[in-house]
Amino acid sequence: MSSDLKKVNKKSSGRKSNSQEVKLVERLIKIGRVSKVTKGGKKLSFRAIVVVGDENGKVGVGVAKADDVVNAFKKAKTDGRKNLVNFPITKSLTIPHTVTGKFGACKVFMKPSIEGSGVIAGGAVRIVLEVAGVKNVIAKQLGSNNLLNNARASVCALESLTTKSQVLKKRNLN
Repeated sequence: MSSDLKKVNKKSSGRKSNSQEVKLVERLIKIGRVSKVTKGGKKLSFRAIVVVGDENGKVGVGVAKADDVVNAFKKAKTDGRKNLVNFPITKSLTIPHTVTGKFGACKVFMKPSIEGSGVIAGGAVRIVLEVAGVKNVIAKQLGSNNLLNNARASVCALESLTTKSQVLKKRNLN
């Protein structure tokens, strides 16, 4: 009897199996060397900005600092997994409607595009859209050139996307 319980506990305990877990893609936006001036001199560390997504409507931006590049990348990757957001994608792999995202002094404008046009965007916005799985879109970043704020503004824009059915349900027009 006790052996049966042990088998049941082994099956139920632990993490999810790899078959259920979604495969996420990580892309590095920037590795920056930062220094802190202390009494003993300068302390160098590295800051990594990473975009994590499943290329199917899920994306997140992570930032982390560490004493070496590898640990900074790992920490930023886990931070990006914590900040994942979902958004709708159309059949032609574009966004449903025009949207603007703001974060800090950055403003990102995104517009759906016809199939085959590709991702027309620059800098961090392009990386975010590619990792998110959007294949046909036109985007323009306005305001600041800060990579982190542009990436976060594009995630804010994607997060505010809605579908026609969601709007109808919200307005009780079924």
